[in-house]
Amino acid sequence: MPPHSSNPLIVQGDRTVLLEVDNPLYAEARDQLARFAELEKSPEHFHTYRISPLSLWNAAAAGLSADDILAALDRFTKYPVPANIEFEVKDYIARYGRLKLERRGELLVLVSADEPLIAEVSRHRLLRPYLVDQLDSRTLSVQADRRGHVKQALVRIGYPVEDLAGYAEGSPLPLRLRETTLGGKPFVVRPYQQEAADVFFAGGSARGGSGVIVLPCGAGKTIVGLAVMAHLQTHTLILCTNITAARQWRRELLDKSDLTDDQIGEYSGEAKELRPVTLATYQILTYRPRKGEAFPHFRIFDTRRWGLIIYDEVHLLPAPVFRITAEIQSCRRLGLTATLVREDHKEDDVFSLIGPKRCDIPWKVLEKQGWIATARCTEVRIALRDDLRMSYALSTARDRFRIASENPAKRTVLRELLARHADDRVLIIGQYLDQLRIIARETGAPLITGATPNRERERLYDDFRTGRIKTLIVSKVGNFAVDLPDANVAIQVSGTFGSRQEEAQRLGRILRPKSNGAMAEFYSLVTRDSRDADFAANRQLFLTEQGYAYRILDVHQVLEPTG
Repeated sequence: MPPHSSNPLIVQGDRTVLLEVDNPLYAEARDQLARFAELEKSPEHFHTYRISPLSLWNAAAAGLSADDILAALDRFTKYPVPANIEFEVKDYIARYGRLKLERRGELLVLVSADEPLIAEVSRHRLLRPYLVDQLDSRTLSVQADRRGHVKQALVRIGYPVEDLAGYAEGSPLPLRLRETTLGGKPFVVRPYQQEAADVFFAGGSARGGSGVIVLPCGAGKTIVGLAVMAHLQTHTLILCTNITAARQWRRELLDKSDLTDDQIGEYSGEAKELRPVTLATYQILTYRPRKGEAFPHFRIFDTRRWGLIIYDEVHLLPAPVFRITAEIQSCRRLGLTATLVREDHKEDDVFSLIGPKRCDIPWKVLEKQGWIATARCTEVRIALRDDLRMSYALSTARDRFRIASENPAKRTVLRELLARHADDRVLIIGQYLDQLRIIARETGAPLITGATPNRERERLYDDFRTGRIKTLIVSKVGNFAVDLPDANVAIQVSGTFGSRQEEAQRLGRILRPKSNGAMAEFYSLVTRDSRDADFAANRQLFLTEQGYAYRILDVHQVLEPTG
């Protein structure tokens, strides 16, 4: 379609794209943009997206062509797409896979039909440390044990390589998925979960076997991992954010596959079991006695012939684990996440070392299909109490954020929301422990923090699941991998600065479909005209990109009698 003034997009020569919110085509255009661009700002009327090399390479890896992307821009733009944008989209998409890593006997080689490109990269300072020899005008021999480092270097040079060097076969592990769970419920892998697993597996060819699956919280990423394991039938190392997540994986593995308890090991601060399927935590892997010393538990990667490594919540992968991952590229690697956003901006390391995005299903698509709950997001804006305003004004930026986050007036709103949702399962989530302890005293609800023993955590989570308690307070430990299927209300009283992935994870705690079909309610309590409000706007970016609109309420609208 030719450009039309009623369309919602303005594509600009600096690779930014403005999207008009109050436009009938907004939602359709937003869903297209999310496939190949990143949302940067989302004020009321125009959202700003940016087309980056990495966003285009992930799009290419997921199967989008330059023609697909340009057609989407042309379909929704008000004005002609700038010529340089057309050129850059075609150029960056064409760069993906122009170089290929292949195995020739014992040699690892970098090949391309583009002879000048081989000449260019062979002279680049980032690749030179890994070069062994130039075999011919189209082939470079590179250090076989530096496969990951070569891929990192090429991404930074601007030519992401397609890795076709294949994988070492792990020790075999026969595995069958159940048709009926241990609890007696029918079990079948959902179509989108099977599709994600099949795309990753790619028929067992070298074109698959590494990459990231992006699915909403509550959509069953663990089941995708199980389906991949069923494809590969091999010893598997699963890396998790914490012990709670590891034990949730264990429950799912036992409930939905024929694996036995003695085939599954836990490698954590509490146990050091090595089994055909081993669940390890990022915390134990990144432990070392003193800064500057080696990481003693990295030896887990060499203790067995792993055929698959699963990185759960890959957006939280600690930097030291990237280092070891760079050296184990011959093992198949599956990343699972709800968002590729990393607050440390290491998305390019995920791309080069774990693999490109293989599948990304928008949250709203699964909501419409009934696989995740319908959710309403509400931001409640609350004034800072008068007696704190001078202290706020005279504080450092970090202290101002804390003062605004812990605004005591939030507790008045919290009490009102708890009264309205007295019959619901409510999670209260926050960043600051002092604030959460006061809330626990005032409400009588139990509090889970990082200091809560694992046995006590499990007991409280189980009490919440079964309805023995209806309100639970959690610190940051509740952000990830906590399976609370009947939680339908989350109230966020404070957060980690502008963390977009944390906002997504917190909403995800309440997105499991409800047995009664109830809507999920996500409240964020924010201090007006403060650092708290500034960071809240950034926190909401990812969910805005996924199609969630925040209803903005003034505190008076919440505190007024409902009649």
